[in-house]
Amino acid sequence: MVNGKQLRKAGWPQGPCIGKAIALSQQLKKRKKKAQVWDVLNAILADPDNISEGHEGYDVAQSLIEMRDREPVALRQEPLHYDVWGRELIPENTFTQMNQAMQLEPVVGGALMPDAHHGYGIPIGGVVAMENAVAPYMVGVDIACRMMMSIYPNMEFISRNNEREQLRRAMRSETRFGLNAGFDGKDRRDSWLLDDHRWNATPVLRSLQSKAVRQMGSSGGGNHFVDAGILTIEEASKLGLQPGTYFAIMSHSGSRGVGATIANHYSRLAMEGLNLPRSHRHLAWLDLDSELGQEYWLSMQLAGDFASECHHAIHRTLGKELGIESLVEVENHHNFAWKETWQGKEVIVHRKGATPAHQGALGVVPGSQGHESFIVEGLGSEDSLFSASHGAGRQMSRKAAIQSLSPGERNKTLEKLGVELLGSSMDEAPGAYKNIRHVLAAQTDLVKPIATFLPKLVLMAD
Repeated sequence: MVNGKQLRKAGWPQGPCIGKAIALSQQLKKRKKKAQVWDVLNAILADPDNISEGHEGYDVAQSLIEMRDREPVALRQEPLHYDVWGRELIPENTFTQMNQAMQLEPVVGGALMPDAHHGYGIPIGGVVAMENAVAPYMVGVDIACRMMMSIYPNMEFISRNNEREQLRRAMRSETRFGLNAGFDGKDRRDSWLLDDHRWNATPVLRSLQSKAVRQMGSSGGGNHFVDAGILTIEEASKLGLQPGTYFAIMSHSGSRGVGATIANHYSRLAMEGLNLPRSHRHLAWLDLDSELGQEYWLSMQLAGDFASECHHAIHRTLGKELGIESLVEVENHHNFAWKETWQGKEVIVHRKGATPAHQGALGVVPGSQGHESFIVEGLGSEDSLFSASHGAGRQMSRKAAIQSLSPGERNKTLEKLGVELLGSSMDEAPGAYKNIRHVLAAQTDLVKPIATFLPKLVLMAD
């Protein structure tokens, strides 16, 4: 069986021709040996103009010719200027990646946050504004990865042993983490969104509705978490609560398999539609006036609503299990694209691991298992495209963290801080992350912290 990986290794360009070549190989294998199938494919790739109409490889050859003859996408010789916060905190390869994004013609502005590091498409912590275009990989694979914090007056869930044990049980029973995590049968989470008419808008969305039903209220792996801890409010603020200490639950996750499927599908179509250099291929965009652009935009919005509903399901079921009601909830996306007015014109602002920070907007900026997290208020900086960091940001890769950090040292550090780890892997140890206070100190003109969260119980995929 010929597959896409083999074809790309043999020199076939990414695009529709790959699928057509695989389909042809399936037809040929019924009457030819594997080596003979490859002989046919190699002949088509070497000279597609020599394949005449009526030949069994004609459609594949025409697809190759169409790709070959596409007009290359023009790039700026020099990247468009963008402002940087916390330059000393950001790895050098992050700037290389951001510079590539700023060479695209539809891009009109950008900014790099102090938690930035290398990612897919644009850096995590990168903000890019485009005119009438959306780039799926600039939004990210985990569409609408986001934060939510619910604030309660019930401090006994931290201070008393019986209530703390009740909290432990609730966190373990009412959450699910990991790649295939979900809820089945009577445990399934209800939501108005699961019957939303938009699931019928495209074949891709129709295929995802059953996945959404199962994954509603669950979290993925990696850096997704549900934490319980103490929130301190120092002074009166937009939260509408009196200064003091409160019990809080904080969650971090996105749109699960729904968002990943949407992202990969439309990223592939965007890449097939533009003749970009290999170095810029994952920055491919869709015109918002096109059918594909409109499809992606609708799908992204639905994935955003799905991610939000997953968080609300988690907080709702935990509150019900604990018998408590929240006083205030704060939430925000940090992997998304928004239509916004910037410098007097409408643009599409892509925030890939960046928190919206418009004047007065509230958001949640997490640290790590061993660092504080913060509720922040936006200061409305136009230079940063009204954005701030989405967290502390990694200072070492997952692989490096697993290889270099000691579980014993991590556990000792968390014990000193009074943090109980209910589940996690070493790639999420505190040492893998930048110090959140250093990150906040680098963006005092973008946001101001108005409440500080100290984690006490931390639950992640392990």
